Amino acid sequence: MIDLAYSILSADFAHLADEIATAERGGGTVCHVDVMDGHFVPNITFGPPVVAAVRRCTRVPLDVHLMIEDPDRYIADFAKAGADWLIVHQEVCRHLHRTLSSIREHGMQPAVVINPATPVETIIEVLPMVHHVLVMTVNPGFGGQSFIPRCVGKVEHLAALREEMGLNFRIEVDGGVSNDTVAQVVKAGADLLVAGSAIYAGSGDPAKTESNAVEFLRRANAATRSLA
Repeated sequence: MIDLAYSILSADFAHLADEIATAERGGGTVCHVDVMDGHFVPNITFGPPVVAAVRRCTRVPLDVHLMIEDPDRYIADFAKAGADWLIVHQEVCRHLHRTLSSIREHGMQPAVVINPATPVETIIEVLPMVHHVLVMTVNPGFGGQSFIPRCVGKVEHLAALREEMGLNFRIEVDGGVSNDTVAQVVKAGADLLVAGSAIYAGSGDPAKTESNAVEFLRRANAATRSLA
């Protein structure tokens, strides 16, 4: 099953509740929230109060991506705010197993993310304990960047490991995933797709956003059927 995780980083913040509802009418089944601290990545975005506000606007899972230097300090805060899935970067977690365990202990599903230059091999030991693995197909920090094609190989590698190890973690892809690239990542094994500018596109037009989401999912599901 393909899930569309609509990224509110590309939404109109002044009308966030409406933007969330529009994405879900178009088929969005997960709300992706990018948390940036201005240190690990060169941007500052949301914190627990915004996650709590978003929680009141939707019943779909909140997929919270922590692009911050010290995620362990904030696990309890995001759990309290209503996050369902909490994603941490391999690159900042000195004790990744401990961090993922703490996320689960706080009632959330743990996930791990790797940047474009980080090998899949660095997370093999924690694959049995994660809900999903997020493969960044851009360097994190800003929306609307160009897709890095070489990262598709990581998705394929993870899909092979999932089969080989008898696991059921999901594979998420974020960064430059659009109508032009979605088939590649689905055929490689991704089943959780983050889309921001691909659906919101800065239009401010709810009908356009909804139709963008429908078309994005149509192409993703077509790629899935081609594998059958």
